[in-house]
Amino acid sequence: MNTTSRPRPRAILRIHFHPAERTDELYGQLLAVVDGISSRVEPLPADWSAYVDLTGALTYWDRDTEGLVAVLRLRLLALHGVACSAGAGPTRSIAAMAADATPPGAATVVRDDPYEVAAFLRTKPASALPGIGPKTAKTLARYGITSVGDIADSQLPTLQRILGTTAARLAHDRAHGIDERPVAPGATPRTMSASHRFDCDELDHDQHHRAVLGLIQDLGGRLRTSGEIAQALTLTVTYADRTQTTRTRSLAEPTAHTPALAATARDLLTGFGLQRARVRTLAVRAERLRPAEDTVHQLTFDADDDKLRRLEIALDKAATRYGPGVAGAASTFPRAG
Repeated sequence: MNTTSRPRPRAILRIHFHPAERTDELYGQLLAVVDGISSRVEPLPADWSAYVDLTGALTYWDRDTEGLVAVLRLRLLALHGVACSAGAGPTRSIAAMAADATPPGAATVVRDDPYEVAAFLRTKPASALPGIGPKTAKTLARYGITSVGDIADSQLPTLQRILGTTAARLAHDRAHGIDERPVAPGATPRTMSASHRFDCDELDHDQHHRAVLGLIQDLGGRLRTSGEIAQALTLTVTYADRTQTTRTRSLAEPTAHTPALAATARDLLTGFGLQRARVRTLAVRAERLRPAEDTVHQLTFDADDDKLRRLEIALDKAATRYGPGVAGAASTFPRAG
């Protein structure tokens, strides 16, 4: 008798962690808890989340997706007091969409069933589909395509004329629940962080800028000492009520050059609009570090930049000999009186 085996249902999880305060050590501890459920974990430290392939773990733990996700959430809460939001589905795209639609402390699971996948996807706005940003969504709306169901119902040649060949194919496939991208297990990308806690909740915007610049000086020196460069910066603001806001921005080019890091940090801080905010802690994290020899510095005719780089070398030598904080930008030191 001929039998055909049905492919094992896929179960991909996107989990977002929501701790009271964020530290690199805590993120690593949370990933260790996740790794205890499934070893196929893809860390995404920029927004404190991760992808997890639960497909094989379902058989090992003898649970369905809902049950295994509940076990994971309970472990994170019991061991570290960290709530999370989670979305699970048969593809990365569906898992990400489910997680985005889920509040902290809850989970949304879309089973690997064609009818359930279609029911979940079709009513979502076009902008909810991964790869469809606000600009692309507006372009589609001009043609009456406003939902994921509209994208699925559109002929592929029509979408290609609107979006281009590659983008149209991706959108069309994902609108039908097709996304073969695997979870790529790997170590957490290396980061380096510095934080400043004010003696009392700080309202003064100048003090916010002074603190951030001091953190950038510290990070820049440490990066150069360790022979590393950063590809992005993350700024986290903790307010008087212990709530947090985090933003990340990629650097124009990977660098450990303090002025370049400071320019990006200032833009991030300005974007928060903290003029009337009571700030308790500011933290800056250099993301996606890699060896400095991998960098390609864009040459310029700016003599001032060359002087600043030579000055950095002198300041780094002073810090090595006399300790950090002995020299730096004047604006980072307390004002007289």
